[in-house]
This record gives sequence, structure tokens and C-alpha cells, in this order.
Amino acid sequence: MFKKILIANRGEIACRIIKTARKLGIATVAVYSDVDRGALHVTMADEAVHIGPAPSSQSYIVIDRIIEAIRKTGADAVHPGYGFLSENAAFADALEKEGVAFIGPPVGAIQAMGDKITSKKLAAEAGVSTVPGHMGLIENADEAVTIASRIGYPVMIKASAGGGGKGMRIAWNDAEAREGFQSSKNEAKSAFGDDRIFIEKFVTQPRHIEIQVLGDKHGTTLYLGERECSIQRRNQKVVEEAPSPFLDAATRKAMGEQAVALAKAVGYHSAGTVEFIVDGARNFYFLEMNTRLQVEHPVTELITGIDLVEQMIRVAAGERLAFGQEEVRLNGWAVESRLYAEDPYRNFLPSIGRLTRYRPPVEGRQADGTVVRNDTGVFEGGEISMYYDPMVAKLCTWAPDRLSAIDAMARALDDFEVEGIGHNLPFLSAVMGNARFRDGSLTTAFIAEEFPDGFHGVAPDASAARQLAAVAAFVQQALQERAAKISGTIGNHRRIVGREWVASLARGEHALTLEIGQDGLAVHFDDGETLGVAGNWTPGRRHAVFTVAGMRMGVKVDLVGSAIRLRWRGMDVKAHVREPRVAALARLMPQKLPPDTSKLLLCPMPGVITMLLVAEGETVEAGQTLATIEAMKMENAMKAERRGTVRRIAVTIGQSLAVDETILEFE
Repeated sequence: MFKKILIANRGEIACRIIKTARKLGIATVAVYSDVDRGALHVTMADEAVHIGPAPSSQSYIVIDRIIEAIRKTGADAVHPGYGFLSENAAFADALEKEGVAFIGPPVGAIQAMGDKITSKKLAAEAGVSTVPGHMGLIENADEAVTIASRIGYPVMIKASAGGGGKGMRIAWNDAEAREGFQSSKNEAKSAFGDDRIFIEKFVTQPRHIEIQVLGDKHGTTLYLGERECSIQRRNQKVVEEAPSPFLDAATRKAMGEQAVALAKAVGYHSAGTVEFIVDGARNFYFLEMNTRLQVEHPVTELITGIDLVEQMIRVAAGERLAFGQEEVRLNGWAVESRLYAEDPYRNFLPSIGRLTRYRPPVEGRQADGTVVRNDTGVFEGGEISMYYDPMVAKLCTWAPDRLSAIDAMARALDDFEVEGIGHNLPFLSAVMGNARFRDGSLTTAFIAEEFPDGFHGVAPDASAARQLAAVAAFVQQALQERAAKISGTIGNHRRIVGREWVASLARGEHALTLEIGQDGLAVHFDDGETLGVAGNWTPGRRHAVFTVAGMRMGVKVDLVGSAIRLRWRGMDVKAHVREPRVAALARLMPQKLPPDTSKLLLCPMPGVITMLLVAEGETVEAGQTLATIEAMKMENAMKAERRGTVRRIAVTIGQSLAVDETILEFE
């Protein structure tokens, strides 16, 4: 067994690998860039080596710097995690020449499967069903348009060396094919140092289902079930689960055996994933093979009980797999939610800044028998920078059945506190409560179809509005009782806290009468309904657990002026609980209007201006690209919403911008 493993990665996956290495008694070495000097993976590892500036092109993907760190620390093995150098054959080859074990597949398998064009050709030769497309290299945008037209729209334009949704575009016509080709090339070159592009038919209404494979160096190759990865946005997975709610046993077996056959055809060992597109009739088509550990591997671990990182280490050390295919059992259901530093209210644009509050839910087995797991690489007070992927954590839950796992995830998301950055917790909560998701009726178009106008939060229905009004009344009562105690007693008189209130929030007003009991409040509504409320909230507390009419509610509570802000299950409401006379007067107050920004193009996220495609005085048309911004390894095109004339350009190429900073102004 290895004595010391260097982890050529950062963030949550580096922390994840360190945990397993520690369990096996293996020392670990972390590498870090300038901005990661105080990162969690650095503090967790036994040793740490600085490898360069913040941009990954100058640190994490520079092979010579990783090799230098290996020599400095005497590491005898390297785990690449995912992304960065994980599927770089030159890196694996350099390690082999250095006499250091690569905890991953052989160089030949990386070369064969890591290149999507080559992998599709090999898959076709092996008899694997593949999606129609053009596997040759494409020289320019004109050729891309010709090929796309021949295949038939819609098409998927993809980076050959890509992964994680980088360098991918869907084109529905010639114009989008032309623009998508250039954007994909730019993203691919920036993220992977390889701008080769290919095009394939985009299968409409597809499911994205992948098979986890695992093989040793002695000829044993297994499949460990499947993962459903259809909940995606911008071709990036957001929610995954295992097993899939769609596959039957026969299809699972067929896909698994085909994945194993493909792995054996290229002499594969270690952990890997074969991805398929599956249509409504359960026909499946080979998409690609990822020759590395997948981001969503925890859900497979939760339903199989197999530590994939441990198996990768043992296989790399020459050990045989200690179990066979017949011993792989799928137990229960697991769901993973990817917590991203992205603002769902701004079309999921990246967010950076300091985590002023980061309190994940309690991990481990819960009182009801479910399991919570949180893989993360951040901590409270740490910074989310603009240089890397915006993932903050991977929250996972396990339960004996699917709906119980989803409900456990909803509760865990309720209890997850994140402040200081934009994040997608509200959106994840909305997905867990979505009827179509809970029913398992999924496709990769789920987000676009369920949120066609973007995400604007979950509007509380009548029942939820009453529950939140009752919570707000509990909070207001606690505030008023504290105020009465602080004001003290004047003579023989003590301030009396009223029992009649009016709660106003998203769905109108509720006249309430409160009755105080030993275990909480009885909230009487004016139509005769009564809700019992108990909770552990005290003034100053940001998160509390309430029981409303017997239902557990993990609610985030903030005091915003005279309002009580409540966040729960994707809902974000400001409630005012006022005395009846004050409520009557409040109805007469005018509403403050937001400032007019209709003539400004504002930066929607922190990033760098990479292109300015218009000039001052130029007239632009609706849909025309005005500028591009790069943030967190993604290129974002800024388009005109309507026809207009550019009055002033306020930025220059290469300039770093903050959120809502002006890019240009229209007349």
C-alpha cells in the first residue's frame, strides 16, 4: 500500500480524498495556488505545497509544478480527483516516467476514452449504440454550420476534451451553430488547453443516465448500478440520484453489461463512468466515458456501501477487487444536491465573496433512519473566488425509498445556512418540492420546462402562507416579550404585550389572536382555524426549528427593519406582524419604486470583460451580442434586449467588474 498520496486538485474533492486516505492510514499532500493558501484541503492534509498563481492554467494544470511537488514531498502516488489533470494522458504518462503511481486508469484508456471523438469511434466499433454525429475535427464556423445542417437541427456542439458542461452549446439553427462553435472553442481552450470541437445530434426529451464501472488490474470489471443525472442547467448537473426512477432491471443489466464491455475493450481499470442518453422507450445511446471519479459518486457509495476512492487506491496499488458482480447490491435510494455559488434569481450567474455564514446540516444517521452527508471544501469565513468552479458543497441524503430520500433532502436544505454569497439553495429546495420531480418524470429539459421564465422563488400556497404567518407571529411574540422585559416596570405597571395582530405577507393579510401555552402558541385565525406553534427561536438566532400543527419546519429567520424575513422550502417572504391600527395605517403607505436601469447594460456577475462587440454611436438590434464576460471558467454572452443606440461604453477589455457595474449605456 502507498505511504503518501499527493492530491492534484482542490476544494471538496481534495477533502473527500483526504478523508479516505486518512482512514487507510496513508499520509496526504495538498497543493494550492495563491488564493487557496488558507483553503480547507490545505489545512486537512499532512503536508501542503504552493504551486503558483490563482489561474489554474498557471497552477493546478501545470504538470511540471505537480511533478516538482511530488519530488519535494516524496509522494509515491497521485490522485487527480476530477477536472484539472484527471483525464490528461500526458500527466499520467509523466507520473509513470517519474515512477509514481497514478490513482486512475491506464494511459491508453485515458487516450481512448478521454477524447470524445475517439471514444465514440471505439464505442461504435465495439457495437455500442451511439448518437448520430460528426466525429471528425471541425476547422471553422462555416464547416460547423454545414455539418450541423447535414445532421439536422438541433445539434450539440461539444469540446472534444471537455467535461463538466464546459465548451458545450445547443444550436437550433445556422446562426446559433456559428456562434456556439466559436464560444465552445473559446471555453474549451481556456478550460482544457484544447479547442477541438465536434458535433452530434441533440436527442430531444432525453434522460441522462450513467453507469458506474470499477475494474482492477487482474481482469475483473464490474458495474455498480446507475445514476440519474437529468436535472441539469447549461449542461451542468444540479441534482443526481441513484438508482434511476426510470430504469427497469432488464435495462439496468443491459446498460451495465455494455458499459463493462466498453471498459474491457480499452483495458480499463480503476473507477470510471459510462454515460448514456436514454429515450422514453428506454433505448440508450453511448454519450461518453469519463475516465475518472465523478462529482456525483457519493450517491453510488450510499446505495452500495462501497467507498469508490478507497477502491481506486487499492486498485492502483495492485490489489484485486474483493467482491464480484453478484455481490453488488443496490440498497435504498440516495439523492445529491449540488450547492453552487450561483444566484438562481439572476439566471444562475456566478457569485463570489466571503462566506459570512456557513452551517451545514448535521451529518450521519438521523433519528428517522435517514442519512445526511455533506462533501465540502469551504468553511465559514472563507472566500469563494472567481477563478474556479462555483461548487460549494455536495449535499446527499439516503433513505430506504425515493420519496423518503427526497423528503430528507428537503429537510437538510432547510437546515443548511449559507450567507455572504448568492447561492442556489432556494432553487434546490424548489426542485425537491416539484411535483414532476417527485413523480420521477424527468428529462434534461426539466429546468427549462419547469422554470421557463427563470427562477423567481416559490410562491407560498394558502396552506404554506398560514404556516409562515404562524411562524412570524411566534417570532413577533418573542420579540415583544423581550422588549417588555428590557423596558422593565414603571411604578406598579409593566408593559403589556397584546394578543391581537395582523400578519401581512405574500398572500395577503391574516388577522390573528395569540394564546400562550406552556409548549408554545395557539394562533387563532379570523376564519376559525387554529395552528399550534412551538419552536427554539430566540432573538438573534438565524435559523430555528418550528413545529406548526405537528409539522417540522426548519426556517431561516432574519429581521429586516420592521419586517421578519422567512426562508423555507424555496420560499422567501417578508412578513409584517403589526397591531391592528398600525396595520390599517400601513395600507395607506405608498410603495417605493426601484430605480430605472432600462438604458443600462449592467454586469450580472463578477467577471472579466473578454470582448466588446459594439462601438459608441452604433445602433444594435434585439438579440445582438454586445459583450462577453468570463467568470468561473464560463464565457457568458451579453445580448441586447431591444433595438437601441450605444451612447457610452464604460469598460475596457480585460477589466474586472463587480455585480451591477455598468458596461455600457444606451441613448
